[in-house]
Amino acid sequence: MKRSPHLRLRRPLAAAAAAAGLLGLLTAAPDPAGSSSAVPVAAAGNTATVFYYTKTRDWSAYSLHYAPDGGAWTAVPGVRMEAACTDWVKKTVSLGSSAGLAATFNNGNGVWDNNSGKNYALGTGTITVKDGVVAHSDPCAGTGTDPDPSPSPTSGTGNTASVYYSTTTVGWSTTNLHYQPAGGSWTAVPGVGMEAACTGWVKRSVDLGTATNMQAAFNNGNGVWDNNNGGNYTLHAGVSTVKDRAVTKDAADPCAAEPADTEAPAAPKAVKADADGVSVVLTWEPSTDNRGVTKYQVTRTGGSEGVMVSDVGSTVFSDAGLEEKTAYSYTVKAVDAAGNTSAASAAAKATTGTRPPAPAQGKPLGTDPRKDPIYFVLTARFNDGDAGNNRGGSQDVKSGNAANKDPMFRGDFKGLVNKLDYIKGLGFSAIWITPVVLNRSDYDYHGYHGYDFYKVDGRLESAGASYQDLINAAHAKGMKIYQDVVYNHSSRWGAKGLYTPTVYGVRDDQWSWYYDEKNEGFEYDGVSVETKSGKSYYNGDLWSTAEPSGNTCLNWGKPTGSTSVEGYKIYNCQWPNPTSGMFPKEYYHNCWLGNWEGEDSRSCWLHEDLADFNTESAPVQNYLIGAYNKYIDMGVDGFRVDTAVHIPRTTWNRRFLPAIQERVTQQFGAEAAKNFFVFGEVGAFVNDKWNRGSVNHSAQFFTWKERKEYNADDTKAALEMYDYEEKLGTGAQPTSSNAFLNGNVYHTPDHSEFSGMNVIDMRMHMNFGDADNAYNNGKDSDDSYNDATYNVVYVDSHDYGPNKSSERYAGGTDAWAENMALMWTFRGIPTLYYGSEIEFQAGKQIDCGPSCPLATTGRAYYGDHLAGTVEASGFGKVSSATGEVASTLSKPLVKHVQRLNEIRRAVPALQMGQYSTEGITGRMAYKRRYTDAASGVDSFALVTVTGAAGYSGIPNGTYKDAVTGDTQVVSDGKLSVAAPGKGNLRVYVLDLGGSNAAPGKVGAAGPYLK
Repeated sequence: MKRSPHLRLRRPLAAAAAAAGLLGLLTAAPDPAGSSSAVPVAAAGNTATVFYYTKTRDWSAYSLHYAPDGGAWTAVPGVRMEAACTDWVKKTVSLGSSAGLAATFNNGNGVWDNNSGKNYALGTGTITVKDGVVAHSDPCAGTGTDPDPSPSPTSGTGNTASVYYSTTTVGWSTTNLHYQPAGGSWTAVPGVGMEAACTGWVKRSVDLGTATNMQAAFNNGNGVWDNNNGGNYTLHAGVSTVKDRAVTKDAADPCAAEPADTEAPAAPKAVKADADGVSVVLTWEPSTDNRGVTKYQVTRTGGSEGVMVSDVGSTVFSDAGLEEKTAYSYTVKAVDAAGNTSAASAAAKATTGTRPPAPAQGKPLGTDPRKDPIYFVLTARFNDGDAGNNRGGSQDVKSGNAANKDPMFRGDFKGLVNKLDYIKGLGFSAIWITPVVLNRSDYDYHGYHGYDFYKVDGRLESAGASYQDLINAAHAKGMKIYQDVVYNHSSRWGAKGLYTPTVYGVRDDQWSWYYDEKNEGFEYDGVSVETKSGKSYYNGDLWSTAEPSGNTCLNWGKPTGSTSVEGYKIYNCQWPNPTSGMFPKEYYHNCWLGNWEGEDSRSCWLHEDLADFNTESAPVQNYLIGAYNKYIDMGVDGFRVDTAVHIPRTTWNRRFLPAIQERVTQQFGAEAAKNFFVFGEVGAFVNDKWNRGSVNHSAQFFTWKERKEYNADDTKAALEMYDYEEKLGTGAQPTSSNAFLNGNVYHTPDHSEFSGMNVIDMRMHMNFGDADNAYNNGKDSDDSYNDATYNVVYVDSHDYGPNKSSERYAGGTDAWAENMALMWTFRGIPTLYYGSEIEFQAGKQIDCGPSCPLATTGRAYYGDHLAGTVEASGFGKVSSATGEVASTLSKPLVKHVQRLNEIRRAVPALQMGQYSTEGITGRMAYKRRYTDAASGVDSFALVTVTGAAGYSGIPNGTYKDAVTGDTQVVSDGKLSVAAPGKGNLRVYVLDLGGSNAAPGKVGAAGPYLK
């Protein structure tokens, strides 16, 4: 799923070299290397013995309805299956010369399992069908109850090999062992089924006869293999384990009960205390433990408060509000799950300075995020306030940007501060900005290639316009800042302060143009020009001709045999690669993504420029939590979470989301934490309620807490949760009425099972080619979110247009107006991608990387349309404008969105209300209500977009339309509305008097709202 904001680096890297890494651990192949037994050729007289799993069906009878390949189907219901062993029935059928059969199963009374309408494609021999998974093994072998057990390839007494295989990496639900005893024959593909041993392990014992070892490979029964990268595994008699391609001979049983943990962790090392004013930041290296460290205890001495002890979940502790000019001493102990506590670390000391004259940090506005429509900007492409920080990067000329005098890093915080009144004048009170951390790649203006997560990218800041200045300036105008954050991956060069790889490089006649000479006194910051090379995109610190100490990259510096497109020689370890051994597993995952809807989408690299963090590792968690605490402390109002679907929900719910809440509460209080808005990107580009039937890859799944306890180890817990929820399926997921009215009555929502993460409404986004389609798809999913009134709703973005289009929306002005009318009145938070208010770059390709100029794409520079001055007198109101920005503000969709924001701001039901379509006729028609006893607010509204509508069973009283001012008095619970036309709408608000009086006509008639 990872998409266009992470622009694809066009390295001179041969396709063959890149593809070589894509195989990784899971190699799809018809048969492992070295096997003398290919898939058997079907012969006359073929038979299939089909075993069917009964435990999840519980039918009273089982029939097999089938058709041999090329033959006719049996008469319904088919042939009766017979008992085989516990939880299994079987049937052997003759196939003649056919090499397989199509099959379905039924209970003889009209209840079917037909593989979700696709039928099952089965081969010959012994076959199992279990919960939709097809494999080749005999589930009754060794139970003594199979009337026709299949013989093993070698039979009789002799040596036995007991094989344990770790499924933690592969995530298979079915595992087969395909093997060949020394001097014997291979089993028929896919081999024999392995059985569950314990969490993360399957096992199988096989008779080797007189052989003492065997060749082996593993597969999932559906063509996905682990054959040791083509070399097969050599396994010996006795007990062996295979985990992450490592074989342990004469291994201990990995499923044996662990003894009680009595071993204490090692004492923390490298404890360092740094004072800044009256604050101290304490850091240390993670402690080691035989089972794993769960927390740390920090003890502080010094000052008038005496001894203070604090529990910390990371390796970063911030101690604020201390006494001035006072010496403090800190020690740290590590604690494991059993409560064993390490010895104290060596003491780290720091002396505070003076208290700053004024707090440097901001403070979040802390109001309900549903009140605030969002304007989304790519900061580097919005408006240029300081040409001194503009940078084109290494692809400036190749991309065509240089010819356009359009460096990729062009817009900045100063430019954004200068045009806050433009955004406020449109009516937006929240701004979503792309990531701010220091990036590092050849094409990284978008911010998604993070390198130093603790440092703001200098290409966005300038004198008087730091990130803190932007936050403070926005807050002064009553506007929120939502920071785009990335937890899933770093740049391809790793993350400074966590791990940065060293690659092989050589300044020879082919590569001296690329590899800068190392400058010991220079540190990359994205802005400063390194004097030796004269380049701001310096890379001299990233490469070496000498193999670095502790190198784990395979075949360091040896030619691969491939060349770049220019004909330059390619070397091993020349580019970061997850399967090369270059990245330690403690910090990064070591595989390429193969299946976007599979478990590996959460534990593998999405692209060569996106080094995938091992987010289940404590050092990584600590690094990211510490980094994002910094921006919380600056007063940002929320986080948009990039690639949220690529991190397991257990990790979000256990680590990252609680850390956010804890930090906001600590700094700004519980109410601010409640309204700190976190919304995740859970990419699901399909038009159904659940993403291809996978709950783990569906947006609404991430809005819920976990429903059970999992293993204390985060990696194991992620796999347990994935398997548990997938087996439960879509029909067993939690539901909620939080978005829906009870008739005409608002009810207090139940957020007790809320995870802490809201989401972007991907289903509406994918269907916004037509507003009516988006509306019907959106409401169809609303019972499966914890609370859909918090969904972020947009038409297009920096990634895609509707229907996964790679172009910015080009449906026309009328269609845009209709989409906006729906977004601003239906449940959820309306969000607009910069420039859409003038149909900026409509129909243009959103992202083509450095293969074309940015000026020709959907990420073009917008500042030319903002030239001049603009002052806002309120949200949706502009008091003055000069120059080109005045022309921009006169566009029809600008007028439309200004008035929509005025109307939404005047009617609380449109901001925070639940909704219902009960008793309503019309295409896009609904009623909404919001009631808050504490503030005395009660707001009830009837909405119709584009078409006519009829409402029945509504409260009697006087209703006033916020668009036209029309008044209707209802005495029989009915109200009718004529069709307002495309791009237009009606919002009839019930006049409840006093502070809840209907506003009447809001704003002036425009090109659409009239």
